[in-house]
This record gives sequence, structure tokens and C-alpha cells, in this order.
Amino acid sequence: MIVLRSALFNVVFFGVTFVMTLLASLARLASQDRVLAVAMLWARVLTMAVRVICGIRVEVTGLEHIPPGPALIASRHQSAFDTFVWLTLLPRCCYVFKKELLRIPLFGPLIAGSGMIAVDRDGGGMAIRNLLREADRAVRDDRQIVIFPEGTRSEPGSPLVLQPGIAAMASRTGLPVVPVSTNSGSFWGRRSFRKRPGTIRIVIGEPIPADTERKALMRALVRGLAAVDDAT
Repeated sequence: MIVLRSALFNVVFFGVTFVMTLLASLARLASQDRVLAVAMLWARVLTMAVRVICGIRVEVTGLEHIPPGPALIASRHQSAFDTFVWLTLLPRCCYVFKKELLRIPLFGPLIAGSGMIAVDRDGGGMAIRNLLREADRAVRDDRQIVIFPEGTRSEPGSPLVLQPGIAAMASRTGLPVVPVSTNSGSFWGRRSFRKRPGTIRIVIGEPIPADTERKALMRALVRGLAAVDDAT
């Protein structure tokens, strides 16, 4: 049954993504905000589909820790689910994503067209400078920046290895870092076809002040990202 449900969801996922990409292509002719609105609709449809078809529900705690206006949210990344759920939780979500996604026909240009931030993971110092410039732009646009400080998806319970970009973004923008832990990979695995029923927990921790000393900030972030693991 899990296999059949997972197959059905994949059909819905790709079908909805194709249709929404076409709609966003039209919306792009109007404004960036229209493209973002289509992306938010896409995310809501997928969240409903994964609940109805696969039996995966979402439990979110700590939303009160996200300040109004621009925000810097550092989330654990275990599943493809993490890459769209924030579009349903924030008013003007802005993901930091790997530059390779821009190469996807139709979909790639629309990511950039919705105001998301592309980063070249092999770009070294130049990539960091571009990330900071784009973070400045997102703050001016009143966006909530979602970054996965691990840099890639990880397995549940695996050691946390964080990239330095998050500390640089906090220092540059002056925004506190909001740590987020999740167990999404326990139900929608990193490279798994199967999606198991259950409840994905998203735990939003207390903000870490931007002026926190770098090493202390990273230690506090590790604790925040491990909140779900520590509670199990």
C-alpha cells in the first residue's frame, strides 16, 4: 500500500509542478509577487496531497519565534518536503538553493523569477559575496530567508556539519538566526521512493542574536537544529 500511495503521489507531484510552472510562466509577465503567489499555491497543494495520499501530517511549534518582516531561518534539511513547506508557513519566503536548479527547463528561470537566492556551492569566496548581496536584496524586499546550513540533505540522526554562510549572513544583515529542527527524513527519505505515514515535526527555536560570537553562534545553531533528535 505504501508503494502504491507513493507512486500516486509522485504522479500528482510532477503533474501539479508542470501545471504550476506553466501558470508561473504567465504570472512572470506581470510581477515577481505573482510568481511567488503561484509558488505558494503549488506548495499548499503538495502539502495537502502528501497528507491525503501518503498520510503525512505536519506539526509546527514555535512559529511565534519568527519575527515579523525580514527574517533569517536556518533549517535542518532531511527531505524534499523541506524545500516547499516553508512556502506555506511564511508570507514572503525566500529560499537559498543550489545554482544547479537554474538549469532545469522552465522551472529554473522561475525560481530566480520568484526572488529566490541561487548559490554556487563550489564558488568559494565569490559565492559567499554573491550570497550576501542577495541577502541584502531579500531584506530590502521584506523577505524571510530560509537557508539549509548543512548545504545538502542529511539522514535523520546523522552528525551536523554546517557551512559558514549562515554566520556571514547574520553578521551582514543584522538579523537573528532562527534555528529549525525537523524529522521529515523519517517519513520522506533523502533518496527514498517510499513515503511513510506519520507526523513530520517542525520545531522552531528561539532566535540567536546576530551579534553572537561566531563560534558560539554555530554551537547554539547545532543545538537548535538537533532539537527533534534530542526529544526522541
